[in-house]
Amino acid sequence: MNIIQSNIANLPTKHGKFRIKAYKDGNQEHLAIMSEDFENIEAPFVRIHSECLTGDTLGSLKCDCQNQLNLALDFISKEGGLIIYHRQEGRNIGLLNKVNAYSLQDKGRNTIEANIELGFGEDDRDYRVVDYIFKDLGIKKIKLITNNPKKIEYVEGIGIDIVKRVPAITVTNKHNEDYLQTKKDQMGHML
Repeated sequence: MNIIQSNIANLPTKHGKFRIKAYKDGNQEHLAIMSEDFENIEAPFVRIHSECLTGDTLGSLKCDCQNQLNLALDFISKEGGLIIYHRQEGRNIGLLNKVNAYSLQDKGRNTIEANIELGFGEDDRDYRVVDYIFKDLGIKKIKLITNNPKKIEYVEGIGIDIVKRVPAITVTNKHNEDYLQTKKDQMGHML
């Protein structure tokens, strides 16, 4: 991995004051969004948030991504910790293919079936940059904010001690019920 890093900068937001650092890995750029007291926390709360332009930015109701991001930003602002904004859109199939997957979902496929029909796996994310960020920031143990068992498995597999798992449960709506049910039934998410 040949990762380029930015300097740390201040980021005041509607959720609170943060500090950010960017990491460029090939064509993908990821963010570490830290609470102001991050360096003083032995086991910070951490959310590894996978990019979702349609949800995070446009407010799509097809997923719970924006709700989870807002929940994490509010929580980290109050409790202290880190959000890794992992920029691998659509479980790393890219925005164009994600929109094609949406089209297949409009025709009755679930999120996994759509990805597979497009020639991808159910989840093609690569978390190696997360390991790099943990090492760069000196993180050895965390309280992980997630519902995803694969993220837990990955983080434990790179030697990070998860001292607590915090669920990231948000409000459902009629547009994301099937999506969330698929994540629970077929991907083992703890919802």
